[in-house]
Amino acid sequence: MRILERKQIVVVGGAGGLGSAVTELLEAEGVEVIVGYRTRAPQGGGVCADLRRAEDRDRLLDSAPELYGLVVMAGHPARVGNATELEAAMRCSWESNYLGPVLLARDAAARMRSRGAEGAIVLISSMQAVAVFENSTAYAGAKAALINAARILAKECRGDANIRVNVVAPGVIDAGMAQASIAAGKYVLYFQQGNIPRYGAAADVARAVRFFLEPDNYVTGQVLTVDGGLTL
Repeated sequence: MRILERKQIVVVGGAGGLGSAVTELLEAEGVEVIVGYRTRAPQGGGVCADLRRAEDRDRLLDSAPELYGLVVMAGHPARVGNATELEAAMRCSWESNYLGPVLLARDAAARMRSRGAEGAIVLISSMQAVAVFENSTAYAGAKAALINAARILAKECRGDANIRVNVVAPGVIDAGMAQASIAAGKYVLYFQQGNIPRYGAAADVARAVRFFLEPDNYVTGQVLTVDGGLTL
């Protein structure tokens, strides 16, 4: 069923890592995908935008006058090598993992509302936002705040023309930012303990995003953790 065919969906960070899997899945269904990027330009073009800048957020949304969906894959790993780096990492994470995505989501919802149109917004958080992992303050704090902001927006939009806001929280996915942690052996213990059968694939996350984008979906304000059961 090509129920998303011809719909305009903006995928921020859709040129690499997890985002490219989302883009490919949607394009295969006939979606008009507008890829937003900051450093990695996609083949075929896209819209260069830094979500921390209001003018860039406006330009990105202006590229989709019939906007139906927004997927925000963009983020920053905010890795901290030692205690002296924590404050700078937290500030960077706050802007990249919370402030920019949340402001863009709210701008998108306002445009959908003004048109009286159905819409779907999907934000990407992390398993580190729904479970406690040591040494993750800079990254997990902002991603946890993102979830709460998404639920607030979902509640604000629930009386409108079926505008839904949901969150996907990936676990250890062998794509994008997590690849560095996988290569370093950070999650080998979970294999040894039998907690997960494999690392996740980008397609696992893409399918979860696709679910939340379905028209007339009866789900909003929810978080879907795609981690193979790791956080259990």
